[in-house]
Amino acid sequence: MKTTLSVLLILILGNIPAWAALGQSEASVTADQQHMKSEDRVQTFQAYKIHQLTTASGPTVREYVSPQGVVFGIAWQGRFTPDMNQLLGTYVANLQTATPAQTQIRRLRGVTVKTSDFVYSNFCRMRTCTGRAYVPGLVPSNVSVEVMR
Repeated sequence: MKTTLSVLLILILGNIPAWAALGQSEASVTADQQHMKSEDRVQTFQAYKIHQLTTASGPTVREYVSPQGVVFGIAWQGRFTPDMNQLLGTYVANLQTATPAQTQIRRLRGVTVKTSDFVYSNFCRMRTCTGRAYVPGLVPSNVSVEVMR
């Protein structure tokens, strides 16, 4: 089990283009959009905003921003998993140091890590990877975590 987790983390933490980091300000989304040369489509809701970054060759990344201007959640979908080192920022340490009790590996090439201050899930199947990561303490109180898809 430990070997399987190590292999999955190596695959997940590979080098691919960068995105804004979890817990950073909304300004980081703009910088990443310019760096990626991607399209940024913004949807504004009463309790949060979604920045959807789309490139021709990479995954679509949705960054969820609170009214305070902080990225509280990130979701992705595409042919590969984006660079978790950039996407998770300082929270990547939570993924790298997760204990077996905090980690669930699914047979269909998926991994879930859940701690009191960090939730991560990524599933890859048939050339499509989908996932999300969020910090429960940063999610606005009137927003369900289910909106992050």
